[in-house]
Amino acid sequence: MGEQNVLFTLLSCLFFIAILGIWTYKKTKGANSTTEGYFLAGRGLTGGFIAGALILTNLSAEQMVGLNGQSYGANMTNMAWEVTAIIAIVIMTLILLPRYLGGAFTTLPQFLRDRYDEGVRRLAVLLFMLGYVLVTIPSTLYSGALAVMQLFDVPGLFGISETQAIWLMVWVIGIIGAVFAIFGGMKAIAVSDTFIGIGLLLVCTLIPAIALFQLGDGSLMEGFKIISTNNPEKLNAVGSSTDSVPFSTIITGMIWANLFYWGTNQYAIQRTLGAANLAEGQKGVLYTGFFKLLVPIFMMVPGIIAFHLYGGDLNPVDLAFPTLVANILPWYLQGFFLVVLLGAVFSTFNALINSAATMFALDVVQPLKPTISDEKLLSLSKWFGAVLALISFCVSPLLMYAPDGLWELIRRFTGFFNIPVIAVVLIGIFAKRVPAIAAKIAIIFHVIVYYMLLWGTDHLFGYKVDINYIHIYGILFVTEVAMMLIIGKFAPSKEAWNFTPKPKVDMQPWKYALCVSVILLGLMVGFYIVFSPIGLAYTDGIVSPYFWPALLGLAVVTGILAFISVKKWNAKYSSYVKKQVTQVKVDKSNFSA
Repeated sequence: MGEQNVLFTLLSCLFFIAILGIWTYKKTKGANSTTEGYFLAGRGLTGGFIAGALILTNLSAEQMVGLNGQSYGANMTNMAWEVTAIIAIVIMTLILLPRYLGGAFTTLPQFLRDRYDEGVRRLAVLLFMLGYVLVTIPSTLYSGALAVMQLFDVPGLFGISETQAIWLMVWVIGIIGAVFAIFGGMKAIAVSDTFIGIGLLLVCTLIPAIALFQLGDGSLMEGFKIISTNNPEKLNAVGSSTDSVPFSTIITGMIWANLFYWGTNQYAIQRTLGAANLAEGQKGVLYTGFFKLLVPIFMMVPGIIAFHLYGGDLNPVDLAFPTLVANILPWYLQGFFLVVLLGAVFSTFNALINSAATMFALDVVQPLKPTISDEKLLSLSKWFGAVLALISFCVSPLLMYAPDGLWELIRRFTGFFNIPVIAVVLIGIFAKRVPAIAAKIAIIFHVIVYYMLLWGTDHLFGYKVDINYIHIYGILFVTEVAMMLIIGKFAPSKEAWNFTPKPKVDMQPWKYALCVSVILLGLMVGFYIVFSPIGLAYTDGIVSPYFWPALLGLAVVTGILAFISVKKWNAKYSSYVKKQVTQVKVDKSNFSA
């Protein structure tokens, strides 16, 4: 890229960031004077803002670079992390969200305190904080810095080493993100995420389209024909035992890992807890499901196109997406792409900082000082967010020395806290007499045993447990659920826990929530038909003779179930929600706009 083009890219990037900052400031001015305003956007978020914030929180440079690298180097099997999230999204929409909003919870640890006790709450906060500080926040900044460095040759641009470039980009990206997170609050994050989300959708549509156009020598259809007939095994998402994501892991550990993220992970669910009402919250979560289904097309197909354009010689495979973008995207769009890339990175970073500050304020400080004022609580949370950000700026560059690559490290490390949290939450909801000690034992047991199964036996005894870590998720989930149920059987709580509803927003469900859930589940199955040996991975043509009958049959079944859900299930579901979470009359004069 020439110096003039680089200058234009940087100036246009700064221009878009300035517009974003001004627009966000105007939209959120005066919204952060209370804890609900700062942490939950005043409980006034609509479905569109929630969906934009959720998808931008979820998507980062890790997906842009990492997923495309996986499809370039292997196949589409890592699609499972994105597509099967629909199951978790539906469960969150129909079961968990009504309980969270019905209880007016601001954090997940608050729910755990309500269900168990203060000790379980503290353990959950500790798990989240360690995960955020040691891996999740640093990996978000590092992956963004790495992507920007690869795409725009930062070392050559400034005449510095790669190590110095990583440190520079980590601090630049981190400071921009911290300004939004610390001074803007949840509403600022949601508003900026929606703006960036629209840009991400545009850019991610353009890149595969332009790449297919180039691959097909000026014809999109010819480019599509090439990737579907040459090396069709690259388009296979049905993983074997030798793939990094075997198909069987979907029903063992992956469903619980996804349910943790979409149903209990504080920095994800905090967006939904700020919903103006249950219907808007359900809309936001379900809208996000449609975006998740697009991720394989936007963030995996480009890697396969890169394989056909450049062969399999790029090393490491994570160079596939940066190389493709640098070669096909017109120079006048590079600045806009840089804004979208940075936006996706610091959106996740913002969410993590804000959620950590929320838990610190409401689950650490407030229980110790119940009479503390909102003003003082907000001030302490902002200082905590600033300190956390500075620590992450220092830790992030150290990940360049991580063995075996960053992406696998992130997925393995989250196993320390995702499975015990979702197990404790589900048992807490559905088993009324399981005591708090059972949850504490399960959490401590998980951390120790998970470490031993993945690394401990090898380091201590020279014996490596040869089981895919996603299967280990499933094994430990079942073990911990059984453990808590057994304790609840032989040493139950003296009194059964009863959920006490105290909603602050209207709890009428969205009338299309069940119908849209059915459609999303049908589309999830459809994606697996498309990216399978009877679909685009068929070796003797574009698709097999069974492809269209399979899709038609799925469409008919999905349509029938969606119709029934509107006609018969909807009233029953509304009645169920009313019975569970609206036993207390809601005072609409307290609703936040």
